[in-house]
Amino acid sequence: MHINVERVNYQNETQCEQLIDLLESYALDPMGGDTPLADVVKKNLCQALQVRAYMKSFICYVDDKPAGFANCIESFSTFNCKPVLNIHDFAVKPEFRGLQLSQHLMMAIEAHAKEIGCCKLTLEVLEGNKVAQNAYLKSGFVGYELNPEMGKAMFWEKKL
Repeated sequence: MHINVERVNYQNETQCEQLIDLLESYALDPMGGDTPLADVVKKNLCQALQVRAYMKSFICYVDDKPAGFANCIESFSTFNCKPVLNIHDFAVKPEFRGLQLSQHLMMAIEAHAKEIGCCKLTLEVLEGNKVAQNAYLKSGFVGYELNPEMGKAMFWEKKL
């Protein structure tokens, strides 16, 4: 079995189709919301990603088959005056789970983050997704807190 991770070139039609297929698989999973992607997303995603230099995507291949992916967003830490890379979407197709692909993806993401001078990686994970939490812990992630007396950070949203 051959495993490799590639950074997605949003101008590469094949990689874009693979990324959308992987994102669709994730969207249909209970951990991804159990809802298919809208047609407008499928049609316009790669074009929208192409014009956003702060977006970075990675695909993990098993024997040249797309098996997992991550979409990351580069932001900035004012406290460190360095970039931060947030792992926004991260999933492995069900038929490829159990092969430690998350570790391969994480190593590629971390190498890229170091290459561009990031001070840290961030991500969000659902409380009920214990498998993902274990994978993230294995990769060195911990709950974020500045001061233990103030508690851990919470991830909130406001839909617009």
